[in-house]
Amino acid sequence: MSSKNPKRREYKVYLLPVVDKELKKLPKNIQKQIMDIIHSLKFPFQVPAIRMRNKKNTYRAKTGNYRILYKIYIKEVIVVIIRISHRKKAYR
Repeated sequence: MSSKNPKRREYKVYLLPVVDKELKKLPKNIQKQIMDIIHSLKFPFQVPAIRMRNKKNTYRAKTGNYRILYKIYIKEVIVVIIRISHRKKAYR
């Protein structure tokens, strides 16, 4: 019964190719912090995040000075990381 509840299902997490490139350019310690958040996004509704205004199913999670922007596709049971950037540049 709980597997039908979208908030308790395990989601597949994907990174856009451009996001993967940006992640690899960051220092190793920052990469680890971000990867910890990305792994926890398998259960996206349990991650402390803020829903983005005016953007459907788009959320942001933070770790240190970095922001991870992602979309949740409930019907497809996937999470797509759409951006990882420093907080000063995250919302441009």
